[in-house]
Amino acid sequence: MNLDEVRQIACEAFIFGYPLIDNYRIWHAQFVDRGNADFKAPWNQLHNVARVFTPEDKAIQTPNSDTPYSFAGLDLRAEPMVLTIPPIEKARYFSVQLIDAYTHNFSYIGSRTTGNDGGHYLIAGPGWNGRVPAGIDRVFSCETGLCFAFYRTQLYALADIDAVKAVQAGYKVQPLSAFTSAPTPPSAPALTFPKPLSVEGQRTSAAFFGLLDFVLSYCPVHPTEATLRQRFAEIGIEGRGLLDTVQWPAEVRDAAEQGMAEGWKMFNAFKAAEIDTLKKTSSDAFGTREHLENDYLLRMAGAVLGIYGNSKEEAIYPMYLVDAAGAALDASRNDYTLRFAPGALPPVHFFWSLTLYELPSGLLHANALKRYLINSPMLPGLVPDGDGGFTLHIQHGSPGAEREKNWLPAPKGPFYAVMRLYGPKAEAISGVWKQPPLEPAARANA
Repeated sequence: MNLDEVRQIACEAFIFGYPLIDNYRIWHAQFVDRGNADFKAPWNQLHNVARVFTPEDKAIQTPNSDTPYSFAGLDLRAEPMVLTIPPIEKARYFSVQLIDAYTHNFSYIGSRTTGNDGGHYLIAGPGWNGRVPAGIDRVFSCETGLCFAFYRTQLYALADIDAVKAVQAGYKVQPLSAFTSAPTPPSAPALTFPKPLSVEGQRTSAAFFGLLDFVLSYCPVHPTEATLRQRFAEIGIEGRGLLDTVQWPAEVRDAAEQGMAEGWKMFNAFKAAEIDTLKKTSSDAFGTREHLENDYLLRMAGAVLGIYGNSKEEAIYPMYLVDAAGAALDASRNDYTLRFAPGALPPVHFFWSLTLYELPSGLLHANALKRYLINSPMLPGLVPDGDGGFTLHIQHGSPGAEREKNWLPAPKGPFYAVMRLYGPKAEAISGVWKQPPLEPAARANA
């Protein structure tokens, strides 16, 4: 192959594979590397976090901070896993987002889909065709051998944390053989998990392609991607976990890294043209394979800007990347306001929130108030406008004592914000309801 072909294939493989590699970095931290501060539990064990995320949680970009999480990395290669959900009070939102190795949300357990009465749910890997035993309420099929069960349990207020802990205590994850008291099947071949790249490294290093070859080893070829996977194999990405890019000649590694750089340029152009202009939103970027229709740039955008975002039926995420004038958000230059007119709060079946993140990290902003979001359960404590609407103040310094209840502290520099609508109503999904703009204070005052 000539180097131009290497560069082109590397570009395609980078765009295709970036979500898989960022996902692998997180899975390795949470389910493999016991020495990592973000380690949760080994595969096929559940870990509950009886608190909301703070700036100290650094593994996941753009985390939410209003639903305590539970985590389970599922290895489905030997046998299915059974997830047990306890009965949960009707008013409390919960969900279990089921995410495959591609970052597709292949299904959900939760208030919206299965209800709050509790049950037993079987998660099966590729090729499983066993008998569904009595007591299983529903079967979910995953196209990859490893997947992620990502739980969210609504917290009304800090005083409500014991109730959340009680719900989490009722969550259970077990192999199908344990659920049925049957003999344990033979173990799947052991996986030796290679060290992941850093966030920066996975954007620039040719080692990316060796990791991608490993990740694809537990991702059977999907029929719609057979030709693409054959093309990747031309540079050694065969899905067998054997590619060592250190063995590539220097000029081949350089060409591959040039392809990665070209892929990143394509992402930035896509972001500027489609994401920043709101032509594409979270409603487009997250969902099943069928929903995404193999739009790899869009899937990459979802991973870069907020990996593990919900499908639109579960939640939508109106983003604030620029202000009402189209300028990038920077609290060292501007204060900002966000006003909900009377009767124009986000339309939801469950609840909504607005969370702020620092750039470039995509993490929560540490501040003296320890306030990282404003959400609908906080409305009784906010100060309404004279007409019954609500104005939120997003800025670095205090907006004054009389406005501090409505203050969302920002870093002294670049940031972005994400609105989350859980159980969005039809007018939110269709776009009839529009998110209000984030106004620079000078513009708002004028």
